[in-house]
Amino acid sequence: MIAVLAAMITAVVGVLGTLFAPLVTHRVSARRRAEEVRMEEARRWFEERRAVYAAMNRASRQFHTLLKDAFHRLRDGVYTDRDREQLEEARLDHRDRYAEAQLIAAEVVLAASRHVNEVLADADAVAKRLDRGVAREGENVEQALLDLNEAEPRLTSMRRVMRENLGITD
Repeated sequence: MIAVLAAMITAVVGVLGTLFAPLVTHRVSARRRAEEVRMEEARRWFEERRAVYAAMNRASRQFHTLLKDAFHRLRDGVYTDRDREQLEEARLDHRDRYAEAQLIAAEVVLAASRHVNEVLADADAVAKRLDRGVAREGENVEQALLDLNEAEPRLTSMRRVMRENLGITD
């Protein structure tokens, strides 16, 4: 009797194993695929943020560099139409990268970028007024260069915040 009962239990377990094996395999495969999709989405999101941050960092630094060059050229009396065009292109690129970042960047990154933008926008306005000969009282190239120096620690801070947001630590 025990042998018959053991044979029946073995048969039932064997049948159930045969019936449930594909179901278990399917569930395990589905979980694995879902995890792969989640990992791919996280990787894509990271790469998208990294690309936006890199573009915004590059555009901000380029705008800063061209503003500094503009002030030196204005001081030396050799500021040309080509210099004006390059500065305007850098300003527009900086604006576009910031607009793009607004859709994807963390608020802490946008705040850091706004701090940089305050200095760059003010310097750009001063450069244009100096170039047009309509400088306000106290505005001159030397003071503009000093004021523009405030962008450097802000650029460094923005880069640090971007790296932290991406999870990059040193």
